[in-house]
Amino acid sequence: MFWTIIGLILLFWFAGLLLDLAGGLIHILLVVALVVFIVKLIKKV
Repeated sequence: MFWTIIGLILLFWFAGLLLDLAGGLIHILLVVALVVFIVKLIKKV
């Protein structure tokens, strides 16, 4: 589930770069996803 969400956010971010649709929101969501990913990695180790 977690990897699916990351994949979808990356896909929407890339589409946002290409089509310039809601770019600011997509970039914010990408940063949030990366922070969550890093926190999960730190807690796992």
